[in-house]
Amino acid sequence: MTGTSGTSGPSGTSGTTGGTSGEEEVPARHVRVVLVDDHRMFRTGVQAEIGQTATTGVEVVGEAADVDQAVTVITATRPEVVLLDVHLPGGGGVEVLRRCAPLMAAAEDPVRFLALSVSDAAEDVIGVIRGGARGYVTKTITGTDLVDSVFRVQDGDAVFSPRLAGFVLDAFASTDAPPVDEDMDRLTQREREVLRLIARGYAYKEIAKQLFISVKTVESHVSAVLRKLQLSNRHELTRWATARRLV
Repeated sequence: MTGTSGTSGPSGTSGTTGGTSGEEEVPARHVRVVLVDDHRMFRTGVQAEIGQTATTGVEVVGEAADVDQAVTVITATRPEVVLLDVHLPGGGGVEVLRRCAPLMAAAEDPVRFLALSVSDAAEDVIGVIRGGARGYVTKTITGTDLVDSVFRVQDGDAVFSPRLAGFVLDAFASTDAPPVDEDMDRLTQREREVLRLIARGYAYKEIAKQLFISVKTVESHVSAVLRKLQLSNRHELTRWATARRLV
């Protein structure tokens, strides 16, 4: 879709017609979105990819980098859809969902959540879906597919990256509550993410690049995980994670 209609200006001009006889072409659909992610560069990239309202119909009305900011911005702007990272300072995406539960339950104009995360772990997917999110897609999604997913969530549909849908079906097909893992509960969301990547054989530099954090931060997380789980090295850590099917 082009950004203008009926204009006669030179090539490369913007979609604004200057208020004369031309009219700016408006997308057939429109959705107001808030981006919640603790990595500013990622938010900037998503904004650039999908936030060209004249073309995509997506209007980014707010951004947040942690739980408290997210709740404040979402409450103030009341978007139709929130793109929510799972791992956030202040309690993670699940905490945002918990504190925004009244907005999700609103009879008119409910706020709907779509998780957008680097994590493809079953417990992350199931956690945010139980918290009230309408879907879960990974950050490998294309801009076009993300726009489509946002509009589908606005309509009330459930949207998942193909591989992740099975996690949800398996979880909700079972009538038994998952067992409590006290060792896992000692770890923060970010520590779990680092643990999983370590167990998959990623080097510290690779983990840092994938999670948009420094190598020193990765080292700190690994040290914390080893201490909390009372393990000695990454080989023991890998065996521990494999035994719990986290790899």
